[in-house]
Amino acid sequence: KIYTFWNMACFDSEFDLWTIPLVALNMSVRKKLGLYLNPRNAVAADWMAVAEAMGFNYLEIKNYEASKSPTESVFEDWQARCADATVGKLLSILEEVERRDIVEDLRPLMDEDVRKYGENQKKNSKPPLQVPEVDSCFPRTSERIGITLQDHHEGAPERFDAFICYCQKDFEFVREMIRELEQTEYKLKLCVFDRDVLPGSCVWTITSELIEKRCKRMVVVISDEYLDSDACDFQTKFALSLCPGAQSKRLIPVIYKPMKKQFPSILRFLTICDYTRPCTQAWFWIRLAKVLSLP
Repeated sequence: KIYTFWNMACFDSEFDLWTIPLVALNMSVRKKLGLYLNPRNAVAADWMAVAEAMGFNYLEIKNYEASKSPTESVFEDWQARCADATVGKLLSILEEVERRDIVEDLRPLMDEDVRKYGENQKKNSKPPLQVPEVDSCFPRTSERIGITLQDHHEGAPERFDAFICYCQKDFEFVREMIRELEQTEYKLKLCVFDRDVLPGSCVWTITSELIEKRCKRMVVVISDEYLDSDACDFQTKFALSLCPGAQSKRLIPVIYKPMKKQFPSILRFLTICDYTRPCTQAWFWIRLAKVLSLP
């Protein structure tokens, strides 16, 4: 039986590449992909052809031209908005635009990233081993149960209308958000990390638990300081991974002061709630409260 190059590339792997999300590819591989695709090439397909195959329209592609690395920006937005943004789909697109040279050169690096990603997933899915003689603290509270002030070990976990993603320098605006949304007729319940989360647990574990299972939505307070926060970066990308294409209005970006830095590319396709425009400021809290009140 004769296989095409793509068939061999797709099947010669211990993992099903169509189920491995694009996030498995690290920055080193993405930068190398940019080195191949960023230069405008009259002979071979460049990043524009790849972006078009991914479903981006003409205006979106033109906007990416201003990026330092259009390829990396396209990949970042693609994985945020599309549920089928997988390593297998990427290889299929590269085959479709006839860039088999990229697959030949970078496939070993991609396979290594996929292998590491698969091993990490298996490791995280297994409960840690515990020797009974070592742990005499019984009973003890599960890390995913006693994580907020109102949690009770015998009752239902505390739930919220929205998780607030913010950095410390924007906390005064978060205080205003609490006053406007919780202490008025809206009576919304916000999850504010510094106020509601109990100390002593793994930050990444409880954050993902709150965003995915305890909060209906997430409000992202965008600012120049937000762009430098690793915690905010993790929370935003995790929330986006739960709602590809923003189909469920799960993530609401908010701007409350002018920015000097570029707005994050992964949020460009979402409708923004802008507090900086005086002409629409009167409607800001009404619009925000309405979307957070939706089921």
